[in-house]
This record gives sequence, C-alpha cells and structure tokens, in this order.
Amino acid sequence: MIRTNGDRLVTQILTGEVWPALADRHGYKVDADGTPILLPGMGGVTLGVHPGDPATGYAADHLEPGLSVRARDGGANMALQFLSCVGNTVTVRTGPAAGKTGKVIGQHAYVLVDMAEEDLAEVTVGDQVTVAARGQGLKLLDHPAIVAKNLDPGLLDRLPVRTLPDGRLEVGVAVRVPAAAVGAGSGMVSEFANTDLMGAYAGQGEDLSLGLEALRIGDLVVIEDADHRFGRGYRPGYLTIGVISTGHCRLFGHGPGPSTILSGPADAFSIVDNPDAHLGGLL
Repeated sequence: MIRTNGDRLVTQILTGEVWPALADRHGYKVDADGTPILLPGMGGVTLGVHPGDPATGYAADHLEPGLSVRARDGGANMALQFLSCVGNTVTVRTGPAAGKTGKVIGQHAYVLVDMAEEDLAEVTVGDQVTVAARGQGLKLLDHPAIVAKNLDPGLLDRLPVRTLPDGRLEVGVAVRVPAAAVGAGSGMVSEFANTDLMGAYAGQGEDLSLGLEALRIGDLVVIEDADHRFGRGYRPGYLTIGVISTGHCRLFGHGPGPSTILSGPADAFSIVDNPDAHLGGLL
C-alpha cells in the first residue's frame, strides 16, 4: 500500500452526456503520407475496444473507446475534464442502460468511459451520466517529488506500484516511450485531454515507426524525459507515467494517447518492465 492523503479527498458528482460523433461537410482528412481518410473516431459510443485490447491497427482515426462524455456548458465541461480521474465510477442515468456503471479510463476531447460490451450496446447519444469525481489533489506521502494527476486513489492500490526500501517508487510499465514519440498535447495542462504518441502508425511506412505498434488500451507506459507536473513538456531527467486511453490515429503528429497519472524526477522512480501492467481486469 502506498501512503496517500486519500482520506482527505472529497468526491464531487459531475454530470455529462454521451456526445455525438461530429464531422464537417468535407469529411476527409489526410494521414501522414497524404492519403485521404474518412474513418470513425471521436465521439458517440464506440463498441468492441476495451482495456487490454490493441490500441492500434483499427480502421479508425483518433479512436475513443467506450463512451465519449462531455457537458453542454463550457465551464461545466472543463470541470468534467479537470476533475474526472482514471478509475472514477460513472453511472448512466437515462435510457435503457440507466443504472449501469463503468469507469473513467482517461481524457481526450471527451472524458472516456469503459463499460461492459453488453451495457455499452444499450447506451446512445444524449444519455445522461454522472461521474463520481475523486482524485485531483492526491499526494503520495512518502514520495514528495512525485506529482499525482488524474488518478483515483482506489485504483492506485491495485496498480503495480510499491515503495522500495531506498525510498524510490517502483512502477511496472508495459511499454517504455522515447521522448521523440511525444506529439500533440505537449504544452497543454496535464489534467486536460492526453498526449498523442507518434511512432505507432500501424500499417503505414516503416520510417514512421518508433516500435509502439503493440500498445494496448489501458497500458501503463513511461514517457522518458517528460515533465507533466505543471503542464506537459520535454525535460531531461524526468519521467511521466500514463495510461493509454485513446487508440489508432493516422494523422501526422498524433497517435494512441496516455492520460498522465504520475510525474517527477527519474531518480524518484524505479521502472520495471511488466507486460501485464495495464488496466484490463483492474477496473
């Protein structure tokens, strides 16, 4: 068990709705090779992809698994983005799936929610949901140099993390991400959306690859030389731990994206390779 201030955190009930997929009248975008594409991606209810499933290889663009949730009011939507944390419980309040629950797996243009496949199939655009938002303000009491973001303390207890005798935080990760892979999302606050990873363009040119095509939804990853404590940026000697929350994207500079959960100096961590370090089964 990692000692935290979890007993001092409050839970705030936030409201949102399942947002429709959106497009403009032109429809097409172009991928990294200039090929026009017209593919499903952000918004709506996306079936067939859950934590533990591949993040790449789909005929999709900016794939958002499960429910894509936002609030109609701009300020309320920013609260939903900033305060929803990975592992928070989401309850459907309207429609045939009313009463069914899921879990936040990260943020993108929307808050992303995983549910059982049979429950997802009963949800539709416009259904109201509530998020039991808890986790922002979380502190690791024995690791003051490490900043926690977007992380439900109840999930922390189930992640492959522990405090070592030398005081470092050991974290198991499925994939190590080089700093060169960081694309869209750099420069933004780390409580909003996620960081797109380049180099995972499955099915495209080898010259685009950074060996990340095997990423899975829900994978815990470490991003090298990335400081997400006060925004997102390149800083040698720092590490960021994230959870892959979005999938395949063919747009240049974009890709599967981790939501930040921990960030701090590299010497505060001990990183262990663990192929089973992902959210599948933990939520």
